[in-house]
Amino acid sequence: MIIITSSITLDEDEIQETFIRATGPGGQNVNKVETAVQLRFDIAHSTSLPDYVKNRLLGMADQRLTGRGELVITAQRYRTRERNRADALHRLIELIRAASVRRAIRRPTKPSRASQERRLSHKIKHANTKKLRGRVMP
Repeated sequence: MIIITSSITLDEDEIQETFIRATGPGGQNVNKVETAVQLRFDIAHSTSLPDYVKNRLLGMADQRLTGRGELVITAQRYRTRERNRADALHRLIELIRAASVRRAIRRPTKPSRASQERRLSHKIKHANTKKLRGRVMP
């Protein structure tokens, strides 16, 4: 079990990892060893995630999301397989945590009468100041 938040846990069987050859530094090792990790998580068919989190993740306009509702995270920052694997898992957890935060409902409010009067008095003062900057009449 992977703990995302206090109420959301993720089953490890829902994540598929494949190892691919990484680009970038590594010398001759880069051509022989598959150190990059490609992590796949099927959001649409996940039983661990609540519906609102699924909808937020699927609603992302992101190139990491496939047409079938799979999230693909590729990690190749590090030279070792273990660190790339941990990095990909950490990025998945952070993405799900961000999607699980419920936003507060915005309620429309009116400005108070005092704030409206302050705004209008400031506006009148500013207009008078600008009026005095005009051309002087003889």
